[in-house]
Amino acid sequence: MLRTVKPKNARSKRALEARAPKPVEDARTAVFVKGTHTGEVLNHAMKDLMALKRPDAVSFSKKNVVHPFEPQGTQSLEFWAQKNDASVFLVGQTSKKRPNNLTFVRMYDYRVLDVIEVGVDKFVPMSDFKTPKSTPGHKPLMHFASELFDTHPRFVQLKSMLMDFFNGEEIESICLKGLEHVISVSCAPTPPGLNTTSTTDPSTSSAAAPEALPKVHLRVFTTKLLNSGTRVPRVELVPMGPSLDLSLRRHQPPDAELMKQALKRPKLKQQDVEKGLGKKRKNMEVDEMGDLRGRLHVGKQDLNKLQTRKMKGLKEGPAEKRQRVEEDEE
Repeated sequence: MLRTVKPKNARSKRALEARAPKPVEDARTAVFVKGTHTGEVLNHAMKDLMALKRPDAVSFSKKNVVHPFEPQGTQSLEFWAQKNDASVFLVGQTSKKRPNNLTFVRMYDYRVLDVIEVGVDKFVPMSDFKTPKSTPGHKPLMHFASELFDTHPRFVQLKSMLMDFFNGEEIESICLKGLEHVISVSCAPTPPGLNTTSTTDPSTSSAAAPEALPKVHLRVFTTKLLNSGTRVPRVELVPMGPSLDLSLRRHQPPDAELMKQALKRPKLKQQDVEKGLGKKRKNMEVDEMGDLRGRLHVGKQDLNKLQTRKMKGLKEGPAEKRQRVEEDEE
C-alpha cells in the first residue's frame, strides 16, 4: 500500500495538492547525479543531455555514493525526489567492470518505480557540431526506428523511459515553427535470435544476455524549413548533437502493485468533463473517464431485398426453376 500524508495546516495542504497526481501531468523534473567516479566522457554526456532537458533539469555538482539497484541505495534518491519534486534521475558512474555507465531511474510517489542501465560506447559532444542549436524548453519530436521498441520487453522499457525523460508539458497542438529539434532513437540490425517471427516465448527474449542485444543509437537533429512551392514547407534535418551509441546493461522492472497505481486514471466529474465540449449534441455523451461516446440508430433491414453482386454462377438454372414452380403449385 502507498503511504498517505495528512496535511497539518492549510499551507501544507496546498503544497501537497500541487504535488499530487494530476490527470494532465506537469513537465517532469530530471536530476543529474554524479557517482564517485566519472570520466570525461560521462561529464560531457551528462552536460549535453542536461542541455536538452533544460529548464526542467537539476544538476548536483558534488559526487555522491548512489547504488540504484540496491535497496539501501534508493534512500538518497527518494529523499532527493521529495526535496526537488523530481520524478526522473540520471546517475553517471564509471568503473572497471562497467565503464561509462548511465543509469535512468524513474520515480512514482517519491519511490523507485523502475531502473534501466546503459553504457556509452561512443559519444560525440554537441560542441563538435558547428550547426545551430535549438531553444531550451522546446518540446522535441521523438522518433523510434525499430520494431524492437514495440515487441521486446527491454527495448519497450527503454522507449518508455526515454519518452518520460525528454517529454515536456502536455500540449494540445504545436506549431510547425515551434518544432525545433528531433530526437531519433534507432537500433543496430536485429539478430536472428531476437526476430519476432522466430521467437515464440517472450520470456526467453527478455532474459537474453545484454551482449546479444543490439546497440541503441541516439541522434539529435534540428529542423530547417525550406521553400517547397506550396503552403507546407520542405523540412530538412541538420545534425545538432549530441550523438550517443548505447548498449543495454542491467535493468530492474517495475513492481506490479506500484505500476498499477502509477497507471491508474482518476475519475472525473461529469460537469468537469463536459466543460469545453460546446453545445450538447444528440446521441453523444462523455463517460466518467473523459471518453466521447456516440450512439447510432439503424433501422431494421430486410435481407431478402439486399442487392448483391450478380454473377453468372449464381443464376437460377432450369432444374431449380422447375422445382420452385412445383413447390409454389403445391
